Amino acid sequence: MDVLNGQTSIPLLSMRGIVKRFGAFTANDHIDLDARSGEAHALIGENGAGKSTLVKMIYGLLQPTEGTIAVAGEEVRLASPREARARGIGMVFQHFSLFDNLTVAENIALVLPPREGMAGLRARIAAVSERYGMPLEPDREVWSLSAGERQRIEIARCLLADPRLIILDEPTSVLTPQESLRLFETLDRLKGEGRALLYISHKLEEVRRLCESATILRLGKKVGGCDPRAESPRSLAALMVGAQIAEIRAPGERAPGPERIVVENVSILSGEIHGVGLDHVSLSARGGEVVGIAGIAGNGQAEFFEILSGERLAGGDAFIRIDGVPCGALDITRRRLAGAAFVPEERNGHAAAPEFSLSENLVLSRHATAGIVRRGLIDYDRARQLAQAVIAAFDVRKAGPDPAARTLSGGNLQKFVIGREILSQPGVLVVNQPTWGVDAAACAAIRQALVDLAARGAAVLLISQDLDELFEICDRIAVMRQGRLSAPLAVRGTTREEIGLLMAGAAPGETPSHAH
Repeated sequence: MDVLNGQTSIPLLSMRGIVKRFGAFTANDHIDLDARSGEAHALIGENGAGKSTLVKMIYGLLQPTEGTIAVAGEEVRLASPREARARGIGMVFQHFSLFDNLTVAENIALVLPPREGMAGLRARIAAVSERYGMPLEPDREVWSLSAGERQRIEIARCLLADPRLIILDEPTSVLTPQESLRLFETLDRLKGEGRALLYISHKLEEVRRLCESATILRLGKKVGGCDPRAESPRSLAALMVGAQIAEIRAPGERAPGPERIVVENVSILSGEIHGVGLDHVSLSARGGEVVGIAGIAGNGQAEFFEILSGERLAGGDAFIRIDGVPCGALDITRRRLAGAAFVPEERNGHAAAPEFSLSENLVLSRHATAGIVRRGLIDYDRARQLAQAVIAAFDVRKAGPDPAARTLSGGNLQKFVIGREILSQPGVLVVNQPTWGVDAAACAAIRQALVDLAARGAAVLLISQDLDELFEICDRIAVMRQGRLSAPLAVRGTTREEIGLLMAGAAPGETPSHAH
């Protein structure tokens, strides 16, 4: 792999007047962008700002409606990812595209030209791994690897094509803090070789750590550029949304209330071939506190939510109690009647029915607890009144008085789903990934609503992959790994690095204990 030239006066990638329309909708509106050799350039903006559409044109997955793209000063038409790779452009996608039952080498071979045998490919994988500090075992099956190891595969197969420009889309979204640091070391080496990085992330501290320049998109338009190192995360967020983001108001010191949810000795098998079940999980949360469940995706969090909500019933010696009511054998409706509320991870299809109106979606989760159903008949006037109360309280932006859920943006639908449950005044709220894929303003509003609910005496269980979120609003954090749950640690006096070690599998004795 040849070492590349360093800085030049001509940008490695230059986009001018880029427009992309889908029918009457304009996803990108006359955008200019330069990415230079030896630099990391951040592409930041809220969801729906046009970032994904723009990078798909750079990688040949889409073609612009108007405008020009030049690589090293030469105007090009990138008609496919193959042509983009031939021009020295590589991409590491946010969602891994790997086959679990194939080995590392077999997964990489699938996307490379068949110019060599597997022995030669294994040798090249080993060389790239050593050069960039990314340990990989070519013959390991992917299902047995951590999220960090899987991402190394994606990066390695990108590097084996010797790219001059590498696009990285939310590369740390499923990594521990330690894995993120190792990734940054690799990216610094790539910059040092003269490669250009185009870096997409909602983690603005990372953008400040890695990037020398940034393009900011809002509603499909470029609204500015900056040197992220000269900005704060708060000022970058304000540039993204066009207004200052509200800071979370902590409720202040408060005495913990009684135990409102208790889980003891829950074990279940996973329904997936390589899935993760639960192994003797126990946890409790008191009124007035937010208890976080950290962990890399796929370590049993989805199964834990199902057991808590009643979508799966706990058997054997397992024990679940909500405000003193034994609930292990109760379905989701009876758990709601016991004072609990639940927000699943997937908003469209699980938390909400896309084709149903907002008032109909409110009926789905509150029919038994809000006086909406009388003698088997639905009171739709009452449902619409309650839906409007949620819309007003949580500033849900919508078109029409009672539109279908699918017509709302992701952030607005999530605010409705969260508000629907919080306005039921539950004693216990279990919420899974509440701000995943949500813009900065909606994210702040949702987190504040969870803090306020706990301040009113509820117990909130927050399952999240976002350590920033957990440290911002939680009182205690436990870590889910391979179906086992650590003892909760008090946030005060605990570091992200300690939680990251537990996420990576460190034994409890290797991390200072702050458990209550």
